Amino acid sequence: MPWKFRPLDPIERENAGLRTELIKLRRELQTKRTQLGGLKLALHQRLETIDHLRGRIEQLQQRNRQLDAEADRLAEMVRLSP
Repeated sequence: MPWKFRPLDPIERENAGLRTELIKLRRELQTKRTQLGGLKLALHQRLETIDHLRGRIEQLQQRNRQLDAEADRLAEMVRLSP
């Protein structure tokens, strides 16, 4: 049986166009979801780094306070020595 070409009616044509658009939108959505996942991971890693650095800053500030107190004590000892 030979294949006969049957022209698409306007509704079938519109349906085909909408199906194509849906496929494009699904791909775009998947791409955006993938990008969002990458951004979330990068944000998480960045926040972990920031937290680590803030902790380190606090440690160094505490050590500086200790060294300042020690320097003040030594300066007072030198001032009071004969």
